[in-house]
Amino acid sequence: MIKGKNAKRIRKWHRYLGLILGIQFIMWTVSGIYFSWTNIDEIHGDHLKNLEYEPGHFNNLFPINQLDIPAGIQEIELREIGETPHYWVNDEALFNAFTGEKRNGISQEEALLVAKARVLPHLKIQDITLITETDAYHEYREKLLPAYVIAFEHPDKVKAYVSFADGKFQTVRHEDWRWFDFLWMTHTMDYESRDDINNIYLRAFSLFGLITVLSGFLLWFSSSATIRKLFKFKS
Repeated sequence: MIKGKNAKRIRKWHRYLGLILGIQFIMWTVSGIYFSWTNIDEIHGDHLKNLEYEPGHFNNLFPINQLDIPAGIQEIELREIGETPHYWVNDEALFNAFTGEKRNGISQEEALLVAKARVLPHLKIQDITLITETDAYHEYREKLLPAYVIAFEHPDKVKAYVSFADGKFQTVRHEDWRWFDFLWMTHTMDYESRDDINNIYLRAFSLFGLITVLSGFLLWFSSSATIRKLFKFKS
């Protein structure tokens, strides 16, 4: 059995660990409840997208083997930008698929056409800006830059992102996603990329949490009258 002095020491550690870890335990619980009650498709913004969108069908395209690509073609995608087909080659070069002309990114007008085609038609555009960099906390991270940000008139502050270099509709962001992102950050304790579940903070708090629970069991064990009587324990 645990002696009285040791039980007092455990109780002290348990109290301080509980105080330190309590806020994080609350965040784990709150975020877990939020995740279990949300629809992940809505978080991804599917309810704001035009899910019936289909790219156009094109004929008489410029021959692929005549494109100006000295290093040769390793991969290629056909992509519609403002009702005009484009080749996106080797994940770095954009060509007009009708003329074979190499392009240095897309215009604002083309980005707006891409965004309009991929979101619900009733969403009204508020403004458009071009961003060239983002930090680790930005809602548009780890995606191709520069990118056009198209803001819509919507109570959820809806924004669509279209990459400048290839004209791809990258993603849509709204308030529910932002809450999800914040709570996911507190859940994983990865305050930058959000997705590193092997970070030092999560490991440390998980370990201390286990110690806190075990110390609670030890306190119950040492203070239980039944256990004390069974082992003839005297504090």
